[in-house]
Amino acid sequence: MAATAQPVEMKKSLTLTGITVNAMALIAPGAFLWTTFQVQAALTQPHSTVSTASAMWPGLLFALVLALLTAYSYSELARIYPDAGTGSSYYFAEAALMDKDGAHHRKWARVAKLSVGWISHLYYWIYPGIMVAFTGTLFGYIYTSLTNGKTLNNWELSAVCVVFALVAGYIAFRGISGSTMTAIVINVIQITTLVLLTILFIVFRVGHPHAGYEASNAAAVIIPKNFMNVLYQSTIAILLLVGFESVTALGAEAINPQKDIRRGILLSLIIQGGVCYLFEYFGANFVVGNTTAVFANPAGGAPLRGYAASGADPAPIGTMSSRVSNILWSGSGKTISLIIAATVLIALIGTTLACLNTGVRVTYAMARDGEMPSILSLLHGKHATPHSGIWVLTGISAVIGIYGVRTVDNLTQITIASNVGTFLVYGFTCLIAVVAFASRHDKHVGKHYVIPIVGALMNVAMLFAVIYLGMVGSAAVKHDYLKALGADVVWIVIGIVWVMLNPKMRGSRLIDASVPKRDVADAAPAAVT
Repeated sequence: MAATAQPVEMKKSLTLTGITVNAMALIAPGAFLWTTFQVQAALTQPHSTVSTASAMWPGLLFALVLALLTAYSYSELARIYPDAGTGSSYYFAEAALMDKDGAHHRKWARVAKLSVGWISHLYYWIYPGIMVAFTGTLFGYIYTSLTNGKTLNNWELSAVCVVFALVAGYIAFRGISGSTMTAIVINVIQITTLVLLTILFIVFRVGHPHAGYEASNAAAVIIPKNFMNVLYQSTIAILLLVGFESVTALGAEAINPQKDIRRGILLSLIIQGGVCYLFEYFGANFVVGNTTAVFANPAGGAPLRGYAASGADPAPIGTMSSRVSNILWSGSGKTISLIIAATVLIALIGTTLACLNTGVRVTYAMARDGEMPSILSLLHGKHATPHSGIWVLTGISAVIGIYGVRTVDNLTQITIASNVGTFLVYGFTCLIAVVAFASRHDKHVGKHYVIPIVGALMNVAMLFAVIYLGMVGSAAVKHDYLKALGADVVWIVIGIVWVMLNPKMRGSRLIDASVPKRDVADAAPAAVT
C-alpha cells in the first residue's frame, strides 16, 4: 500500500532573535532617515508657509509613543493567543469574540475577522510597493551620482523596480530562514552605518559651533515649541515605525510563539524607534544649517539653505553627509554619501522582503479560512512557503512601485492609501485587545483598558490628521489625497461585493464554537497553522 502523503506545514525555525530581526527589517534600521527627511523638512502648517521642520524630533517621539501603545496591545494579544499562526490581527479579531460566553458576541466573530483581515491588505499589500518605489528612486540617485548627472528615464526606473521586487520575492519564496539571515546582515550594516553617520554629524557640530545651524543648541532639537507642529510631523514619522506588529504573522514558524512573539514586537520597536531613529534624527536636525544643507533655488537667485534646502533636495541626508565630509576630509564627500546611499538601498530591499513575508502570511490565513481565493493558501512542497501568494504579491508590488517611482504625486498617493490602512488596522487591534481581556480573570485596568483605548484614540486622531492635512492643502495635494482615499474605498467595496457574490464561502471558523472561552492558564503553547 502506498504511503499517505503528509500535508505540508510551515517549519518552526524562528527563535526570539529571528523574530526580532524580521520585525526590525520591516521597520527599516535607519533607511527612512534618508527617504523621508525631505518630506519632513518641507512640511508647513496648513494654509501657511510656516515650517514645521523644527518639530521633527518631537514628532518622531510622539509617533513612537503611539506605536508603543499599539505594540503593547499586539503583544498582549499574542500572549493569550499563541496559536494565531499566520493570522495576526485577523485571528485576534475572531478569537476575542469567540472566547465569549454569549452567542450575541460570537455571531459577530466572522464580521470582525473579515473586516480586519480585508482592511489589513490596504497596509500589507501596498507597503511593499512603496518600498519598491523608494528603492527605485534611491537607485536613480546613485546612478546619477556615478554617471556625473546622467538620469534614468521612466522605463529604466520601471525595470529597476521589477528587478528589486523579483529579488525580494525570490528570497521570500526560498523560506523564512533565508529571509532571517538576510535581515540580520542588513540590520547590522544599516545600523552601523547610520550610527557612525550620526556621530559624524554631532562631532562636526561640536567642532564647528558657528556654522549657522537651524537649532541653536541640542535642547532646541528635542523641546517642542508648538504642539500642532508636533502632530503634523508625527503623521509622517509614523511611516518610520510601522512594522513592529509584523512578527505576529510569523507565529506558525516560531519555536516558542507564546513568549517570543510578544517580546519580539516590543524589542524591535524599542531598538529601532527608541534607540536608532531617535539618535539618528537628533544628529541630522542638530547639524542641518546654512553650511551643511545647501541646494539650488528652483526659482533662481541665491541657493536655499537649512531646512528650506533640505525640503527641496531629493537627497538631503546625502547632501549633508557629503558637505560635512568634504569640510572634514577634503574630497571624500561624494564617496561617503554613496556608501551611505548603498547601505540604505540594501536596507530597503530587506524591508521589501519583510513586507512580502508578512503580507502574504495574513492572506494565506484568510485563504485557508475560505475568505480569499484558495490558490493563495498553497504551500510549496520543499520550502513550505505560501509561494503562490508570494509571487502574486511580488507582481503587485512591482506594479505599485512602477507607479510610485514616476512622480512625487504618485508616491504620495500610495503612501497615503497605505497609511490609512495602517491606522485602521492598528486602531481596530487596540479595541480588540479591550474586548479580549474584558472577561478574563487576569485583566488589568491600566494594561488592558487605558493603554489600548488611548492607543485606539491616538490612531483615530492620526487618521483624521492625515485626512485634514490633505483637505486643507493645495489643489495638487487634495488631488493626491482624494485619489488615495478613493482607492481605499474601492478596495473596501470590492471586499463587500466579494462576500455578497460568494454566499457559500462563509469561512471555516478559526476557533471551534463548541470550545469554551479560554484563559491564559489553559492557552495552548504550540502554534497551529
